[in-house]
Amino acid sequence: MEAEAGPGARLALRSAAATLALPGRTGEPARYDVRLSLADGAAVRWLPEPLVSVRGSDLRATTRAELAPTARLLLREEQVLGRSAEPPGLLRSRLTVTRDGRPLLDQELSCGPGAPGGWDGPAVTAGHRALGQLLVVDPRFAQDPPRAALLGEFAAATPLAGPAVLVTALAPDALRLRELLDGAMRTYGW
Repeated sequence: MEAEAGPGARLALRSAAATLALPGRTGEPARYDVRLSLADGAAVRWLPEPLVSVRGSDLRATTRAELAPTARLLLREEQVLGRSAEPPGLLRSRLTVTRDGRPLLDQELSCGPGAPGGWDGPAVTAGHRALGQLLVVDPRFAQDPPRAALLGEFAAATPLAGPAVLVTALAPDALRLRELLDGAMRTYGW
C-alpha cells in the first residue's frame, strides 16, 4: 500500500478488518509493505486493524514513512501472535521513519518459530500474545516534548528526537492492546 499526502493534506487511513498472515503454498515468505510520504504541513493517521500471525505463516511486514519537516504522523501497529489457543507463525516486522531526510526511527522485530537471536520463545513477550506500538510525530513536541512514562505494567512511552513519541505495549489479547494504544492516542495524538 502506498499513500502520498501533498502539502497541507489530511488523510485518515484504516483497514476494514484484521489482516491474517496465512501459510503460503510455496513456503516462501509473504510480504506486507506500506509506504507513506508526507509533504510539508500534511497530517496522516495510519490506523489499520491488527495483523494476526497464524501458525505456519511466514510474513515480512515493512512500513516506511518519509516526512517533511512540518508533517504530522500518527501510526498504530498491532500484532497478534496466533489465533485463539494457537501458536504463532514467523513474523518479521520493520518500521522505518525519516523526517526531513534524516532517520527518526528504524526498528525491527522478529518473533515466532525460527526467529533469530532467541526471539522464538514466550520469554520475549512475557507470555503475552499481542504487541503493538503507537508512533506520534508532531512538530509541537519540539516546544513541549513528551516525557518518558510507564503506561501500565507492560507499556511505555519513549520520547524520540525528531520530535516524536513512541508507545510500545504488550497485552494478553488484541482487545487489551487496543485499549492501551487508544489511551496513548488520547494522551499524545491529535
